[in-house]
Amino acid sequence: MRVNAIDGFHEDLEHLRAALDASCIVGTWDWDHVRGIVVYDAGAAWLLTGDRDLADREISGAAAAAAVHPADQEWLAEHMKRAAKAGGLVLAEYRILADDGSVRWLLNRGRSHLDDVGRPIRSRGILIDITEMRDGGARYVLNQAPPANDPLVRAAELAISLKETLGTDAPADVRIATDLLLFSLGSALGRSGDEETT
Repeated sequence: MRVNAIDGFHEDLEHLRAALDASCIVGTWDWDHVRGIVVYDAGAAWLLTGDRDLADREISGAAAAAAVHPADQEWLAEHMKRAAKAGGLVLAEYRILADDGSVRWLLNRGRSHLDDVGRPIRSRGILIDITEMRDGGARYVLNQAPPANDPLVRAAELAISLKETLGTDAPADVRIATDLLLFSLGSALGRSGDEETT
């Protein structure tokens, strides 16, 4: 099967998947605060739980973050709770322990939504493996969020919605194109944040 990539080149579907896997691993997450459950796609399930079979299943408790580095679990849980209560941007960078014992770094970016009285109801976002992007152990994420009217921020939110809307029943080439878009937007957001600090 062949797909028409955004830049007009034709690539085998397997070649695109290999390029995506070599570049980073993209995953999406959806946290239902009312029910206290999270749902991951295959990439996020593998990154955060170490088990791809947990993709598209409702997960709660410790299993939802089993692969998060022990030194990052407590502060990450508190950070995510605070971000959910505040609403808006969710942004974090943390470590996970891979099956082979290696440490990987993740960039987690999403958005929390509140109900009419200010209670968190749902948060959604993407995960990108940024291990190879880190330079000398310095944090890749800015301490300051990008402006709300940033077109890259808006595009990333729309791409997350696109991936969630398509679901797992979408054709494979469409899912890969969506993953590539999410990766490109995540990389562009990271680069633009990095430029602002120099």
